[in-house]
Amino acid sequence: MEGESLNIVDDKLEQLKALLPEAFSEGKIDWEKLRLTLGEDLTISDERYVLNWAGKSEAFRVLQTPTTATLAPAKKESVNFEETENIFIEGENLEALKVLQKSYYGKIKMIYIDPPYNTGNDSFVYPDRFSESREEYLKRINDKDEEGMMMREGLFRKNNKDSGHYHSNWLSMMYPRLFLARNLLKDDGLIFVSIDDNEVHNLRLIMNDVFGEENFIAQVCYVNNPKGRSQDKYVATNHEYCMIFSKSQLPKGSVSIPKTDNEITKDYPRKDDDGPFRELELRNTHREFGKHNRPNLYYPFYVNDVGEILLEPQGDEVEVYPDWNDGFQGCWTWEKEKAKNEIDFLIAKKVNGNIKIYRKNYGKIKGKNVYKQMKSLWTDRRYHTEKGQLGFNVLFDTNEKIFQSPKSVDLLIDLLQMAHTKNEIVLDFFAGSGSFAHAVFLQNINDHGKRKVILIQLPEKIDLNDKDQKPAYAFCIDNNLPANIAEICKERMRRVIKKIKKENPAFAESGQDLGFKVFKLKRSNFKLWRGDGIDNEEELEKQLDMLVDPVRPEALEEHMLFELLLKSGYPLTTQVEKQEIGNEYYYMVDGELGIILSYLDDRVIEGILKAKPQQVICLDSLFADNDPQKTNTQLQFKDAGIKFHSI
Repeated sequence: MEGESLNIVDDKLEQLKALLPEAFSEGKIDWEKLRLTLGEDLTISDERYVLNWAGKSEAFRVLQTPTTATLAPAKKESVNFEETENIFIEGENLEALKVLQKSYYGKIKMIYIDPPYNTGNDSFVYPDRFSESREEYLKRINDKDEEGMMMREGLFRKNNKDSGHYHSNWLSMMYPRLFLARNLLKDDGLIFVSIDDNEVHNLRLIMNDVFGEENFIAQVCYVNNPKGRSQDKYVATNHEYCMIFSKSQLPKGSVSIPKTDNEITKDYPRKDDDGPFRELELRNTHREFGKHNRPNLYYPFYVNDVGEILLEPQGDEVEVYPDWNDGFQGCWTWEKEKAKNEIDFLIAKKVNGNIKIYRKNYGKIKGKNVYKQMKSLWTDRRYHTEKGQLGFNVLFDTNEKIFQSPKSVDLLIDLLQMAHTKNEIVLDFFAGSGSFAHAVFLQNINDHGKRKVILIQLPEKIDLNDKDQKPAYAFCIDNNLPANIAEICKERMRRVIKKIKKENPAFAESGQDLGFKVFKLKRSNFKLWRGDGIDNEEELEKQLDMLVDPVRPEALEEHMLFELLLKSGYPLTTQVEKQEIGNEYYYMVDGELGIILSYLDDRVIEGILKAKPQQVICLDSLFADNDPQKTNTQLQFKDAGIKFHSI
């Protein structure tokens, strides 16, 4: 800064860094590395290959801290709330992932996320405060501003590259979220993470740590900006990555996708009664295989003068071995028994005076296109960011960049195909503008799938002072929406649904799911006993009063119902039946769980006993301090073999 003298210490550190860069970690001297670099004979304690960073233990701590938060329905912001199985969760994603653990553990087939890339300009809207108490944390996530959003001063911060913990901050943010995400995946599930060069190396290491190095599938590199970024210092970057891991080891071909009709036409130029095919040489074209190590694949074919192929000689046929022109004895790709059974699919052709054997390779099997193995480098223009921007702008009928650099929907459609998600639940917990949900809706049209999507997005405020965010702010104000990213995401989903209904009425009328339920992260509807917060008689009185009626004064019955569903392990889409008995009622969940929230008398008890659920949850306050009634009710359910819980 002008007017200040030279900082001697900083100047010396810069000189040392230029001379010995290997002795620095995240901008600070690593004294152990420095001593090693200078040739000092050291024995490093606990020397092993391990991923470590400043704050890793705190990241574990925040991961292991349970949550009492819940999700409250917002029906007015939803589309077809009662019928849809798509979910939009507005709230901080670490807490939301914790809330979903019991209900969705092992049920998600695919997770896609596009997290902050840690460019040095990212606003870290997910700074987990490891040092705060549970009470402080619960207070923070429910501290709302005038627009009803969980936005407390200090929630946003820049992860500046000058920070001594620049990479560590990012790793601490990602680790607990990836760990919780893994819990939600099915055993054959996959996770796809978009990233750029800033953290791709650390992402690979942290995913090795969470998912296991043996479950690495691929690090796909795709061209997203063919012109390159002109503001880059040395080389104009025109690519991003997608890191892919599975929850468990998958068999070969597990992420292959069907070839397109255009690819079938191009790659399979010939046709017979069985469909389009191409000719592939039967000889193994890899010279590391041959008669010397595959003797069972070395045998002759016999070809007569009309091109018929035989496995036994019958006359003047030409004997054909899988030999190379230089005399190397190769081998076939088929064993003799397979060749015998499928000899009608073989073709003999004369090439440069020699006869070669080819096999028919068909482009369709039972009428369906064959699969192709994906490459690690994707260059198709369908993946370009400008295509994602164009699709977004058309949807929002604007030329302004309401949302910066949304992902190409085509890129995400191909990822959906790789994960084989046709009738599965998929999740994106950094939803952004909602590109992933857009891709899910379109791919359900493409292959008549029944995918169900769950999105999680923080209601991140749009900054009017940021020139790149001004169009988004103006859009929200013009459309009477709160100015935050979650609102843009929900609006995009509404517009996609509206567009599909207009352009694909047959699809819309076929019973396909074109809707989404909105839920908002909020504190529990039930008061919590806090023994550690009792410092005086007044605090003890408050806690004892809470036991009389544990329901918070502002709690709504519907909100309590969804909280009890989640905490009993039922998904948010579970069908709940309201069983009415005169003017009273109770809820029945999947015939297994009875919930009583309004009134309890003999008729309600009799109705539940007839329904024979496995367990019943009842508000303790419904007994109105009538201990004999409570005891009698407990005995009735116990005698019927029904577990009874009062809260």
